[in-house]
Amino acid sequence: MKRIALAIAILGASAVHAQAPIDSSLYGYINSIRAIDSHAHPMRPVPLGGVADTEYDALPLDGIPPFDLPARLHPDDPIWRTAQNALYRVSPALTGDAYHDALKKAVANTLRSRGQGFPAWALDQAGIDVMMSNRIAMGPGLAPPRFRWVAFDDALMLPIDVRGEAARTPDTRTLYPREAKLLRRYMRDLAVASLPATLDDYVRTIVVPTIAKQRAGGAVAIKFEAAYLRPLDFDDPDVAGAHRVYAKYARGGVPTHAEYKTLEDYLFRMIAREAGRQHMAVQIHTLETFGGFYSPRGSAPHLLEPAFNDSTLRGTRFIIIHGGWPLVDETQGLLSKPNVYTDISMMDVMLSPTVLAGVLRQWLGEWPEHVLFGTDAFDGGLEQGWEQVAWVGSHTARKALAIALTGMVRDGDITRPRAEALARMVLRDNAVTVYGLSK
Repeated sequence: MKRIALAIAILGASAVHAQAPIDSSLYGYINSIRAIDSHAHPMRPVPLGGVADTEYDALPLDGIPPFDLPARLHPDDPIWRTAQNALYRVSPALTGDAYHDALKKAVANTLRSRGQGFPAWALDQAGIDVMMSNRIAMGPGLAPPRFRWVAFDDALMLPIDVRGEAARTPDTRTLYPREAKLLRRYMRDLAVASLPATLDDYVRTIVVPTIAKQRAGGAVAIKFEAAYLRPLDFDDPDVAGAHRVYAKYARGGVPTHAEYKTLEDYLFRMIAREAGRQHMAVQIHTLETFGGFYSPRGSAPHLLEPAFNDSTLRGTRFIIIHGGWPLVDETQGLLSKPNVYTDISMMDVMLSPTVLAGVLRQWLGEWPEHVLFGTDAFDGGLEQGWEQVAWVGSHTARKALAIALTGMVRDGDITRPRAEALARMVLRDNAVTVYGLSK
């Protein structure tokens, strides 16, 4: 609670400081930048009557008990009408069922007319050049160079029976089985019928080849959603203990939570190290929500410090996804590490531009090379399609950047040319470095 209170206090002071009018010329420059989205879940365009896209996330949350959303994510927030009007030109005079029907028709017509070009059209509307696509697999309409793959690898940490872990909360009861299913898919892709008897053989025959296969398939990064499953306290591994746990349960049986943590702590580092060796970045979900039984304490950024301080992982670039909101001070404290970055994905959907501007000004004052733009564009149905989320995130982020940078120039912290350079860094240049893209 003290950390949250501190974050709110800092944000409050920063937000007040950022209330000055926006420099319209600077805002225009910011809006001209073709951005790179560090984190999103774009959907494959599916023709009418086609099979639904189910590969947009390893842990979709539609199967967990209902939970509330932050206010700005409610479909009746005015920002969604703004996005719908910008994308689909639905008459603002319509209300109720008439508006819903008009929107449904406009979306369907656009999907039909654009076909496989719909995802690229969606990026163009949001001013996004390249989108890092967090998906189990890519597919038609999501081709490079505009869509770059980020693969999910939590499943590789969970080779033995997950029933004990799944039973811990109503949320995890449905999430852990999804990871077990994904691991079986990875094993089938490698033509491996069963788990090897030893942990070394598991790493050699499943972990390393899976990551290599992802890299060969175009992945520029991997993603951990572990905070939905367990706390992010990946402690220094007990190597001998991890080998004992794996050997004990490779052929059956349900490990204790402590035993599974020992194995996961070891495998997390093995996976991250191999990703770095394959020149792939590692994204880690950190956010206060979603889910009625999700643990904000377990997703606190400071829990990752032991892994970030592991000298054998300095060749791996880590991205703290969603900025660790609301613990942005903890995130800032980790950005001094040469291989640690953060993005503003989901923050620019949940937060107002003024609040986000306070965060950006705080981070850009110390570690501007470590801050990335992102949206976390997700499919939330007709009135929150992933293309609408991308539009909202992009427009919020650009306005927040304009507020923050205008204030910094006004106060003499930076020059106008430096403000433009910082905008390019956040929206594009830093991502080029982190993900190894061409400019």
